[in-house]
Order: sequence, then structure tokens, then C-alpha cells
Amino acid sequence: MGSVAQPAVLILFAAAIMLAGTTSTSTPARHGSKKAALVRQLLRKSKISEATVRLVGGRVPSEGNVEIHHMGKWGAVCDDEWDQQDAQVVCRQLGFDGVLRVTHSSAYGPSRRRFWMDNVLCEGTERELADCRTAEGWGSSDCTHSESAGVVCRDPDLDAADRPQALQEEEEEEAARPRWKPKTRIKDAAGGRLLVRLAGGRTKEEGRVEVRTKGGEWSLVCGDGWSLLEAGVVCAELGLGYARSAVQTDFFGGNASHIGLSGVSCRGNESSLSLCLHDVLGRGLGREACPGRRENIAAVICTQKIADLVFDYDELTRSAHLEDRQLFFLQCAMEENCLASSAYRLREEDSANWHLETRRLLRFTAKIINAGTEDFRPFIPKHLWEWHACHMHYHSMEVFATFDVLDSRGVRVAEGHKASFCLEDNQCVHGAKPVYACANFGDQGITVNCSDIYRYNIDCQWVDISDLDPGMYTLRVAVNPEFKVGEMTFENNAARCSLLYTESFATVYNCRHERP
Repeated sequence: MGSVAQPAVLILFAAAIMLAGTTSTSTPARHGSKKAALVRQLLRKSKISEATVRLVGGRVPSEGNVEIHHMGKWGAVCDDEWDQQDAQVVCRQLGFDGVLRVTHSSAYGPSRRRFWMDNVLCEGTERELADCRTAEGWGSSDCTHSESAGVVCRDPDLDAADRPQALQEEEEEEAARPRWKPKTRIKDAAGGRLLVRLAGGRTKEEGRVEVRTKGGEWSLVCGDGWSLLEAGVVCAELGLGYARSAVQTDFFGGNASHIGLSGVSCRGNESSLSLCLHDVLGRGLGREACPGRRENIAAVICTQKIADLVFDYDELTRSAHLEDRQLFFLQCAMEENCLASSAYRLREEDSANWHLETRRLLRFTAKIINAGTEDFRPFIPKHLWEWHACHMHYHSMEVFATFDVLDSRGVRVAEGHKASFCLEDNQCVHGAKPVYACANFGDQGITVNCSDIYRYNIDCQWVDISDLDPGMYTLRVAVNPEFKVGEMTFENNAARCSLLYTESFATVYNCRHERP
């Protein structure tokens, strides 16, 4: 979108000219210099053009949460579907030398602004972040302040003396090592296992998370990057079951000056919080180690019963096949960003005949079983669901499933996504009765021992592989990929399969479960 002259910018520019023109030869020099300074200030403001990006909350200029300037105001970018390609565009736009790390869950502090962009879909070659596609357009988002997208860019000007010698050597060898102090295991930094407790809750299953080293005092955990993965470890360690919610709040009390642990990162299957990684450990870390609002305190709500989604890869292997289909029949799918970027370029470059072009789709059925002890429900309240007229249903989750095709190096070369399934009970076993149905604005969810089945003949239940050459690939399908709804385990939410693609057919085989 670039530096497009907006009306407000033109007004500022005109005002600057008028101010400059009022300076006469009889005006004292100090008055002329004040007006000249005002002119420069107005012109500086006008240079914050539409689609400018910046990083906030980082310790150095090359890291932080991403913000973008739109309609004269800065806004955040949601971490839904935020990935390496998106981060590449941001770092390039800022003039940095590539991407070191992609961050999620407000890793550099909760967002203090509205979200301008959500479900960003970049190829990685775009000149600006605003050139990338989004599922819903500017300002439409279901994200909370704890879901800001961020990046750590490669900065060639970063002082090498500030980096450990070992890291410098690794950077020279692999050209991809981080330039900040890497996360370390909490247990190693603390000299032993931390004590953990919940405090300030209305019941024993909820509260702010407090930790204590041997012989030390109880302190708080910073909420930066705090997610269901970390919360789940706390609930399990305390014998309180599973994490229903991971929140960043001072609702349960606490003061940011008592922060003692920051930058916690768990895989989710650790037996203790002490086995997770962290950035900083120490008493009274305060704002330096935990930026953002004063309520940026880690807290959890635990539960004994919870859902557990399992992706059925046998149904995937049975149903996978190729279909060639004209864009004329895929226009609804295009509205929901279900095709590769090249399809949208075709529409822009050939406005008269684009709908006659054919796309090659790898279609398959997605069957998701709830094998848990409680129903799976979307985390967005029903009154916030969005109606999509093209497909005649409400979107209850921004991202429920992702479909990726990877090459032999593990690089994603094609992708698809389900911008919020119409979650409902299509098939039940063991005497379970269906409860949820999407029709007529019905409640959405998946009952225990029931399955939500999205068949291959439905729009967006595919990956657009029109740009791929025949060969061997990996197909990776994941549900609840951003861990936004709590589950017993996330280790069975994804399937990784071999994909053989030829000019005339495709077959999917050799599948196994893994985490998203």
C-alpha cells in the first residue's frame, strides 16, 4: 500500500505551507524558527504513512510485538496463523536482515491497542505487511490483549560484543542463531525445583500463580507469553487436573513489582513448571522483565473434566484425492482465503477471464473425535460469532484447523485452513447423543464420544496445490492448532502423513499423530 497520500496528510501539508508562507522578513528570527519547527513537526507526522509497521515492547529495536499504522492510528496484529512467512515480510519492511524467531501470545507484553489485522496470510515475498491477505479485513478480530503477534529480526548492527562467544560461533556456522540470551530451564537457574501455588482465587482451582525457590519468598509470574501450555503444567503439578483458561490479569490480586519469574515457555507435557524454560528469574524483577500493563500477571483456572480432540487420520487416507475445478465455482472459497495466493493474483491480473482458470485441489475428509470427559466448545461467546452469507453459517472459531504441505526440507509449500469450522455432532458412539447443530444459529461444539466430520466435498476442505510440481511431500493436518481451547493433551491434535503427488493422482499414507 506504501506511502499513499491520505486526505489528513494533504491537510497537514497544506497547513505547513500556510505556516511557512506567513513568515515575513519583518518577523523576528526566533518566531520564524518556531514556525519552521512546527512545519518540520507536521511533516514528520505526515510521514507515518498508511501500513507503516513497528515493533514494541522489545529489549532491542529488532524484536517486539508487531503494530501497524492504519487510518491514522497504531494497532496490533493478532497471532492467529502468524508464521515465518508473515514475520519475513515485517522484518524486510523494517529493513532488517531476516527472521530469527516468530513469537505468539503477546510475548512482549499484552497489546494496549485494538487489533487491526487477524489471520494474516503472507507468501513471504510481499513488500509490506498490508499487501498480505487477511481472512476478515481491517479491524475485524476475535483476539484478546494476550494474543499479539511478534518477531525477532536479524539485526546486522547489533553489537557482537553483547552476545556470548558460543552464540557468535554458532551464528557464523549456521547463520541462524539468536543474538539474545537463550531461554534456560527454570530448575537449573533456581538451583532446584520451584514450589508452586495458586493464590487469590475464589476456589482452590483458580488464582494467580506464585513460585518460590528454596529459602526464598513467594513471587509472581509475568504474564508475557502465558498460554494454556504453561497453565496446563501448573494445574497438573498441583493435582488440579487440566487448564481451562490461562489468563493475564490482576483480578486475583498481586502487584507487578513482585514479579519473580518472566518469559516462561512450556511444551505442555512437563511434570513440573521447574522443567520449563524461562527468560529471567529473581525477586522483584518489575517492569524491566515484565513490560506492559500492571495486570500482566499469570493466572490459571483449572478443571477436572475437559475435552480431548483426536484427529482421525484413517479417514484422511481413505478420502484423499485430486480434483481440478474452475475458479468460477470457487468464488465463495476465495472469500474465505481458501486458495493459494496465485489464484488471487490471477483475479487481479485478468479481471475478465480469471474465473475460467482451473485450480488443482487435494481434497480429503477431516473427522475429529472428542475423546475427552467434557464437551468441546468454541471459546468465542455466541453473540460474537460472525455470519458468512456465502456458506450460510456462523464462524465460531477463527482458526479451527490448518492444512500444510511440506517439502523434503520441511518448508511449507502449500497451505489451507478452516476459518472456523461449523462445529457440530455428525456421528456419535457408545450411546452418546448428538447435542450440537449449526443450523438456525444453533449451539456449536462436539459432544463427548461424538465426531465433527467435514467431508471432502465441502468448500475449503482441501489444499490448493496448483503451484506444486509432482513429487514426494508431507501433509500435515492440525485441529485447535493455536491451543486456544484447553484439552487433556495436544499430542493427538495433528496428523503427519506422507503425500505422493503425480500428474494424475495423489495418495496419502504412513500417518502418525503429533502435536500441532
